[in-house]
Amino acid sequence: MEARSSSRVRNTICGQEVVIPCASDNDSCSIELQLRRLEVTGKDPSSLELTDLDIPDIPGLPWEFLSDNFGHLTHQAPSGEATVERLIQTTQEFFNGELKGEHAKLTFLRSLYSLSQTLPYDETTESFIHSHVADIVQILSVLVQEEPQHSVFSPVRQEIFVIITDLSYQDVHLLFGSEDRTELFMLITKSVMTLPSVRTLAQLQEIMPDGTCNSELLYRQTFQAFCEMLQSLVVKDPHLENLDIIFKHMEPWLQSVKDHRRERATISMTQVLKCLSRHLSLKLPLRFQRLGYLVALMALLCGDPLEDVVKEAAKGTQYLLQITLELKYITHDKENQQSLKRALRKCQAFLERYSILCFHSCPFIVAQVFEGFLDSDELFQFVMTTLDGLKNRRHLCTQESAGELLVTLVKNAESRFEKVPEIMGVICAQLAIISHSRVRQQIINTVSLFISRPKYTDIVLNHLLCHPVPYDRHLAELWRTLEVELFDTHWILWRLLKRLQKCHNVPTQEKMAYVAVATTNALYELFMGNRLQAAVQQLFPQLLMTLLIQIHQSIGLTMSDVAVPSGLYTGQEVSSEVTPLSFAMQAIKTLLLKTSCLQEFNIMEKNKGWTLLKEKDCHLQGIFLLANALLKRNCSCAYKVMYLLVPLLNRGNDKHRLTSAGFFVELLQSPVGRRLPRTYSIARLKDWLYNGNHLFRIIGLRGLHNLAKHQDLREDIESLLPCVLISLCEADKEIVLLAIKVLLQLVRSLDITTLAAMMRTLFSLFGDVRPEVCRFSMTLFGASIKSIKYPNKKRVENQVLDSLIPLLLYSQDENDAVAEESRRVLAICAQFLNWKLPQVVYYKDPWYIIPTEVEAICEFFEKKCKGKINILAQALMYSKNAKLPIRRSAVLFAGLLSKYMDHNELKTKDTDWIED
Repeated sequence: MEARSSSRVRNTICGQEVVIPCASDNDSCSIELQLRRLEVTGKDPSSLELTDLDIPDIPGLPWEFLSDNFGHLTHQAPSGEATVERLIQTTQEFFNGELKGEHAKLTFLRSLYSLSQTLPYDETTESFIHSHVADIVQILSVLVQEEPQHSVFSPVRQEIFVIITDLSYQDVHLLFGSEDRTELFMLITKSVMTLPSVRTLAQLQEIMPDGTCNSELLYRQTFQAFCEMLQSLVVKDPHLENLDIIFKHMEPWLQSVKDHRRERATISMTQVLKCLSRHLSLKLPLRFQRLGYLVALMALLCGDPLEDVVKEAAKGTQYLLQITLELKYITHDKENQQSLKRALRKCQAFLERYSILCFHSCPFIVAQVFEGFLDSDELFQFVMTTLDGLKNRRHLCTQESAGELLVTLVKNAESRFEKVPEIMGVICAQLAIISHSRVRQQIINTVSLFISRPKYTDIVLNHLLCHPVPYDRHLAELWRTLEVELFDTHWILWRLLKRLQKCHNVPTQEKMAYVAVATTNALYELFMGNRLQAAVQQLFPQLLMTLLIQIHQSIGLTMSDVAVPSGLYTGQEVSSEVTPLSFAMQAIKTLLLKTSCLQEFNIMEKNKGWTLLKEKDCHLQGIFLLANALLKRNCSCAYKVMYLLVPLLNRGNDKHRLTSAGFFVELLQSPVGRRLPRTYSIARLKDWLYNGNHLFRIIGLRGLHNLAKHQDLREDIESLLPCVLISLCEADKEIVLLAIKVLLQLVRSLDITTLAAMMRTLFSLFGDVRPEVCRFSMTLFGASIKSIKYPNKKRVENQVLDSLIPLLLYSQDENDAVAEESRRVLAICAQFLNWKLPQVVYYKDPWYIIPTEVEAICEFFEKKCKGKINILAQALMYSKNAKLPIRRSAVLFAGLLSKYMDHNELKTKDTDWIED
């Protein structure tokens, strides 16, 4: 039989040699040529057919002919019709029978090969082959499966590859087009890739008996035949989809954990790319389906721990770039011409800087060079493949290459990515399996690049905020170690603030939005890191107020009161200690500590400010305490907060406005408060004073109290006096006390009519059961007396006289502070009346132990008040209606007082008290 070359580099058909052309070594620089072509030519993509003559070289890319040294199999070439009929008959018999033994298998394969040689000139052969393609595929599948998986003992595999290759050149494609053919392709690939390594085959050869075949040589010939078969698939069926199919079958082996399989797959893929770059005669559509996957995988292999894999991958990447450059030129349209020019120039700059040889062990250069030629889908493919490389725990260098590739690609591709949520999902999942600190930081830097670009900021935040809180240690590390420029950091914090503020601006809902809780936890983690401190300092006023509002919104809530997305906590139990309030509290504490507000923090600690903030009824007290601490220790920051609050006071729900207003009114005591336009101070306070919510009235009065410290504003404040006076009659103790404090500041400027009205109201509060109200009403009463000018004394004299007995009796109150204040104000009244009270009035001893001295008091008041007020009637009234200590004193006083009244006057009085 004649010698038959298994190589398809050179193929003889009907006496004519078909040479698959290769590129010349003298072609000009690829990128420069593409740029010149862009300048001077146009194109019609629908009519293009690209040939190898259009393909220039890339500088430094070595062109090599495919090896012709595949080895030889000897067969008798067919001749004549009789021979063809005999071959058909023999082959037909094998279709209907079983192939047992190596001899039968080789006989079938060689007969089929001989038939394939007659295809170009024999119609009978052509009809037979095309009508039995399915049978051929089925038999070849059986033969492949019957071959031993872990050794090479016969040339059957090699013969199968030769036949498939030969039929491919005859346009009979056995590996594409149907499910059975795809299955055959998978079996063939697996059959070669799972063979033992060359070292193992050599060891087997040493223990094999003499006379057996050289398994190592047979393997090499088989592998060469396999590579040639792959090349024939892209030469004779000119569609790029074929390369995608080949890559799909090779991809698992390119990522194999076994070195020899990965090396074998890399060599095979490089040979296919090399062949395609020489014989780029393709039909439309001229587009890779999986270019991003292929580039990323080749780039990862350029960082492989095995040197032979790196070398082959670097070559393959060079061939792939050659193909990509030409295809991108051919398929671009006029609208994208400038974009292609930029990509070419960018690529040229990288190659001039690094040289294309640097693909070897420098994966990041692959990302830089290819980035401009990948569209958004291909960029996504690249990223997803690279992320998949992070799973390689066996080889740290592969993980490092993947991390470097990611950072480089995202940095260079800028804002051309799509499907960013999917990318972020994989990144977050991969963090848990990456233990090496450098690789983890590379992945976090990738997130940093995405989140710092305004186009992606909200997309990334949306994804990161959809994880269970509190964040696990991996996600917490991501938040804490984000590394972005100051401007971008400011932008990220601002977007988080906007999310939280948006939740506060909506009306109160049945459940709190989950994003509010997640954002609060995210802010806490950002504060805990050290990368964003400058931006945190800049946005401190906004952060402080937003978190205070979040605290108010969260009081009393548990996680069951939060609208948690379904499935988020599947299989997880949320601790009862995890509440929206706990996140808000830890965030605001950390904010103060990380912004050097240590004194403010300590003030809150010492005065139980954190406890006040967490309590529903005391929240405003905590707000007042923190605002005063900030004003006292960091006034410049306090002023910034005040200006921030001016537009916020009427926004959001009641909790939002209460917290904002509470902080605002405390800052009114600062010099900045005096400079605020009246619209933002007096007018707002007036609205709050008339608000139906008692908390707003408290805030309004507190604001008046703070604003009244500015002398130049008192005239404006006095316009609100009617409302303040009304507040003295409120049931809420705090409102009454605040009203008294405000009036104490203004009392010296009040007119006599207002003073008289106010004193009448205060007189009614002397008997209030609340000690503070009782005491401070007396204080204001005394201050009112002091502020009365001489000409107006007569107008309030009766009121002062009426207050004497009550004040005298309350000097015996069980509350020492009330008793002391009663004696002090009684002295003021005496001074006003120009009286000198008996010294015993100021004694602190109870009257029942000094009855003789009390008689002197009765005698004094009976003489001074006779004809002016009925002091006995007053004593009798307090003996019935006051609290017990005052009643006892009133009874004693009335009894002693009766001695100094005549009999007729006494008869007109109610004498029931005597029985008491």
